[in-house]
Amino acid sequence: MTSELSVTEAIQIAAQAADAKGGSELIALDVSQPLPFVDAFLIVTGRNERNVIAIAGEVEDKLNEAGVKTKRREGRAGGRWVLLDFGSVVVHVFHDEERSYYDLERLWKDCPQIEITLPEPVSISQ
Repeated sequence: MTSELSVTEAIQIAAQAADAKGGSELIALDVSQPLPFVDAFLIVTGRNERNVIAIAGEVEDKLNEAGVKTKRREGRAGGRWVLLDFGSVVVHVFHDEERSYYDLERLWKDCPQIEITLPEPVSISQ
């Protein structure tokens, strides 16, 4: 990583940013054993193309603010699958159909999950 953040901290920031923009089905995987060039994936689903783009933008903004610089970005224009490469962490933001089709969780099923903590939803009481 290009900052003082650990991989786990970067995953937490990315997950919270994705959640804040309505990302769902968040899964973080430790892929450091099978892949020598990346430590973790965060996989997120967006409701539609605009949501996918918004989630990717928020994740990129929050990680950049934390000192983790973007190395590469792919797919943002289409809004179906945006890949954000931050070096040790790669974030995949999928439209629901693409997530089902590519099924990265199945491909990386032998990799341990990284626990992510999201804020509790705020309930409106009367």
